[in-house]
Amino acid sequence: MPALPSLYREQEASPPSSVRPAARENINPPLELVVPAAIGWFPRNTPLSPAGASRDRINRLDGLSRLSSRGVSETSLPIVRAALAEDVGSGDVTTLATVPETARAEALITQKAPGVVFGTWLAEATFRELDPAVVTEPLCREGEWRERGEVMRVTGSARAILTGERTALNFLQRLSGVATLTARCVRAVDGTGVRILDTRKTTPGLRTLEKAAVAAGGGTNHRAGLSDAILIKENHAALAGGVGPAVRAARAAAPGLLLEVECRNLDEVDEALAAGAPRILLDNMTVDELRAAVAHVAGRAELEASGGLTLDTLRDVAATGLQFISVGALTHSAPALDLSLLLHPLP
Repeated sequence: MPALPSLYREQEASPPSSVRPAARENINPPLELVVPAAIGWFPRNTPLSPAGASRDRINRLDGLSRLSSRGVSETSLPIVRAALAEDVGSGDVTTLATVPETARAEALITQKAPGVVFGTWLAEATFRELDPAVVTEPLCREGEWRERGEVMRVTGSARAILTGERTALNFLQRLSGVATLTARCVRAVDGTGVRILDTRKTTPGLRTLEKAAVAAGGGTNHRAGLSDAILIKENHAALAGGVGPAVRAARAAAPGLLLEVECRNLDEVDEALAAGAPRILLDNMTVDELRAAVAHVAGRAELEASGGLTLDTLRDVAATGLQFISVGALTHSAPALDLSLLLHPLP
C-alpha cells in the first residue's frame, strides 16, 4: 500500500486517542452495549468444529466489530489507511495549493435525514491518521434512531480535515445507511418474534464493518463466512444428488456445525426433514406458500424466508409463523444516510 505524503504526518503506530474523554464517556457507551452480543446466527454454546477454528473466527469477528479503548479496532485501522491511500494518493493537490499549512478549522458533521448513525470511530480514525493532533467530539449515540442532528465536531488542522472529509463521510454514510435500512426492517416485523438476518452479500473487505452495522440497526448476523456453518444451496444439492443426500453428507462431514438447507417446495422440505435438517431456508416462496410450509413443518425445524422481500412485504412474511427472514439488501442495496460536513476557519 503506498504511504501517505509525509506532510500529513502519518504515524507508524496508532496515536493515542484525542477524543475528549468526557464526550466519549457520556455520549458513546461501549459498542457492546449498542451492538447485540451475538454475531448471532450461532447459539453461543453450539460446538462448531472439533478444532474450534470456526468458533475462533466468530469470536474474532464479534470482538473486532467493537470499539477499542483507543477508539478504533486493530482490524479497522488498516481499512482506514487503505481508504486514505486510495483517495489521497500522492497528495491532496487542491488543499495543498489553497490552504496554508498552519490553518486551523472546526468542522461539524450533521445528520440530515432520519436514520441510525454508525461508524463514528472510523471517521475519528480517518482524521487522526492525517494528523494525530486533530480533536474529535462525538455528539450522538450510535445505534439509536434519530430524526436529524449533530453527529461529530472535528477541530484541528484545516488541511487534515479537508483531506479526510470524503473518506470519513464515506465510512459514516455507508455504515449508517446499512444500520438505517436494518432498523426499518426490524421495525417492520416488530412484535412478531421474527429476527432479521443479513447475508454474505457484502462489500469485499468490509464484511466485518457492514455486519457490525446490521447489528447496530437491530438485525442479527448470519454466518460470517463459508467456514462458519453449512448452508446447502440449490447448486450444492444438485451436485450431491438431491436435498436429502446433501444434508446427510454434510452431517457426516461436519457433525458439529450448524446446518441449514435451501428448499424450493414442500417435496424438498420433506427430504430435508427426513435427513434431519435443523433449519430450512424457504427460497422465493409466496406468502401463501410460506404459510403452508410453516403448517407442514409444524415445528420440526426452524424456518427462514429469503428472496424477493421488500419492506412492504416483510410484515406479511413474518406473520406466517417462521423464525427468520434474511435480507440481502441490508448490505448490497442500502442507500447512504444523508450526512454533511461544514467547516469554518479558526483564528
